[in-house]
Amino acid sequence: MKQERLGSRLGFILLSAGCAIGLGNVWTFPWRTSISGGGAFVLIYLICCVVVGLPVMVAEFSMGRKAQISPVRMWTKLEKPGQKWGAVGVLSLIGNVALMAFYTTISGFFWYYMIKFLIGSSADLSFTTTYGSVPISVGFMILVVVLGFFVLSFDLQKGLETVTKYLMVGLFILMIGLAVYVCTLPGAKEGLSFYLKPDFSVVTPLTVVKALNQSFFSLSLGMGSMAIFGSYIGKERTMLGESINVVALDTIVALLAGFIIFPVVYTYSDGIEAPGPELLFTTMSTLFNNMGGVGRVLGVLFFLFMIFASMSTVFAVLENILAMVRDLTGWSRKKGCLILGAAITAISIPMALGGSVFHDIFYFAEDGPGMGFLDMWSMIVEKFCQPIGAICILLFCTWGKLGMGWTEFLEEANAGKGLKVANWMKVIFGIIAPAIILFVFVYGLITYGWAFCP
Repeated sequence: MKQERLGSRLGFILLSAGCAIGLGNVWTFPWRTSISGGGAFVLIYLICCVVVGLPVMVAEFSMGRKAQISPVRMWTKLEKPGQKWGAVGVLSLIGNVALMAFYTTISGFFWYYMIKFLIGSSADLSFTTTYGSVPISVGFMILVVVLGFFVLSFDLQKGLETVTKYLMVGLFILMIGLAVYVCTLPGAKEGLSFYLKPDFSVVTPLTVVKALNQSFFSLSLGMGSMAIFGSYIGKERTMLGESINVVALDTIVALLAGFIIFPVVYTYSDGIEAPGPELLFTTMSTLFNNMGGVGRVLGVLFFLFMIFASMSTVFAVLENILAMVRDLTGWSRKKGCLILGAAITAISIPMALGGSVFHDIFYFAEDGPGMGFLDMWSMIVEKFCQPIGAICILLFCTWGKLGMGWTEFLEEANAGKGLKVANWMKVIFGIIAPAIILFVFVYGLITYGWAFCP
């Protein structure tokens, strides 16, 4: 099957950034910051993005561009005779499906909240009641899946690339406008102090684990999401320069999300009353409802930008799944969209019912009832697929006896105009970054609240 092409460099950057920019930036980053010490967590997160996230992204883009095929077959195409890397490609497919299994439901909540604020019926909104409603959870999850595959049913340039450009432009306009406004609120100084002033007394090894997991989730690394877009471009630009652009855009959105949320929280309450996953839904909705008429407008705009952020990732990850399945089956784009639309919907149903029908069927003691399927799918992605995939990507690109090796990687990564990977960076790509990821992977598994209920 002939590999499709993106129409422009801007399309590639915005599409890659759109994949990275999503729930990791606008949902998990603020609430993890709220429970991990504020500014200290932000600083560690930024370091992780540069020291670990950037090398993985460069390597993943380079592998995709060199292979010119989807991640599920990329490893077997690039491996040397006698090597057995095909299982990592299968892990990429599993990881992307697991991501959509919970992502579609959470993205659907943003649509529901935006509509409720738009029609002026937002008084009783909360994460628990929304997740506990079968019609809301299932109905809006299906809406997200249908919209996703509808866009993907068109060819790459007319569908995904065009829609993502508009989404990303709209996202930045909304975020900058909201950030400027909320920073004029009375509690902005206190909120930004919590957000930006590091308090290292609260930093533990678990803080570092959460920060690295957050950087991987936010940048969509380790599961082939960047590799597929690397396969859609030519060799006009180096991968280090393009990766810096994507990481910078992704980081700006994550930081802007905090600039929007924490000034509002500290203006209209005494602090963060519902840290964790409910911060974005329950806390922000309550605050907007207490702001009067302006709160309704801010609520609509706030959840609209959440829709833009989450849908850009939904489109990109579903495209990755579609490309991998099409490589395996030879299906047309439209046939793949129909079949996979039904499959992703079915796989997402348990998550959508996790707050109602399956509320008490199982859960991890760390987060409590109703969060079992969210924890399970996110654990598969963050604690297994992403770190294992990232370690494999780095070792494959740096050690010749294991994969294509450093020389071949440099040739691909440095093809074209732009910043180039220097030879001295091999110690970062091949030793430091993999070692950090391995430590965080093992430590995270050891310290996770594995107590299983009921």
